[in-house]
Amino acid sequence: MKTPIVEIDGDEMTRIIWADIKEILLKPYIELNTLYFDLGLQNRDKTDDRVTIEAAEAIKKYGVGVKCATITPNAQRVTEYNLKKMWPSPNGTIRAILDGTVFRAPIMVKGIEPLVSNWKKPIVIARHAYGDIYKNSELKVNKGSKAVLTVTDGSGCVVEKEIFNFEKSDGVICGMHNTDKSIASFARSCFNYALGVKQDLWFSTKDTISKIYDHRFKDIFNEIFENEYKAEYEKAGITYFYTLIDDAVARVIRSDGGFVWACKNYDGDVMSDMLATAFGSLAMMTSVLVSPDGKYEYEAAHGTVTRHYYKYLKGEPTSTNSVATIFAWSGALRKRGELDDNAELVAFADKLEQATLKTIESGIMTGDLALIFNGKSTKVGTREFLEAVASNL
Repeated sequence: MKTPIVEIDGDEMTRIIWADIKEILLKPYIELNTLYFDLGLQNRDKTDDRVTIEAAEAIKKYGVGVKCATITPNAQRVTEYNLKKMWPSPNGTIRAILDGTVFRAPIMVKGIEPLVSNWKKPIVIARHAYGDIYKNSELKVNKGSKAVLTVTDGSGCVVEKEIFNFEKSDGVICGMHNTDKSIASFARSCFNYALGVKQDLWFSTKDTISKIYDHRFKDIFNEIFENEYKAEYEKAGITYFYTLIDDAVARVIRSDGGFVWACKNYDGDVMSDMLATAFGSLAMMTSVLVSPDGKYEYEAAHGTVTRHYYKYLKGEPTSTNSVATIFAWSGALRKRGELDDNAELVAFADKLEQATLKTIESGIMTGDLALIFNGKSTKVGTREFLEAVASNL
């Protein structure tokens, strides 16, 4: 590997798995060249979270990163780790710096069938990871109050619109925003990703109800597609279409899969977990952040597996699913190989994934998969599973 991959370490049980994957599955087979950043919670606290920003900037420079799961601290975590403050989500910080869109796809394996029987191919969720309720402003409103939306433009002109008159009851209000720039970046990331994998792209909002906010998403997607991507999509033999979110849900259930489904922030957050569960397990879901200018950050879709980490600290055996983290590494290695014209590295990434799937299909797996596997299975420990994959590799 001539160009480094930006390696972003994380927290708890996934940090243990991270080190084991490198030791057992990577370093014996390839010359691993990484630029290392420790985003463990203690180091984020020590550096006042500067390390997160530095990691994101490194991805912008080198083009490919791979990230371990990290803790987004709540009040309990602040006390547990004696933190200076409640640091923000590292994923949110990196997404904002890269202006990226999150694409999540299930890892399908023989013996673990989707709960929706007609799904034969993976469904990729593209989540617009900016704005909406994740960047909202909220207030609790007392009875007798009137809430008004006020916008002051650059020339000082004020526009007001009444939200609600709370004359009869207490209540709550929420103010959301998005930007044309962010929506356009989301659209281009989706169009580029679907074109790259040669799959149809679906996009859904609720513009019949949100006639300005959601409709703006619909218009920007349509304008960019017509002006920049229509001819390329026709040449590739794929399609783009828009539909309402409720119609999209019905279509998804009836489909056989094999497409990219673009969703606004909240819709994508919810639907990605629904798809992960329906396809088998959140631990079998890949995630890649793609910027509109072609920078990539690969990670597992799940968290730090806290419960298993506490067992590990006590010396108790664990059987933690490492598949999504393995595929995060293989995804980053493949992309690095593609960008550097390194066919051997691409081939290794393919073989690593094949060996992982072969291990499960042969009946060797962690406890979570043994519960849903259709066939004879042998439950093994966290490290034992990685050693079995290495044997197949």
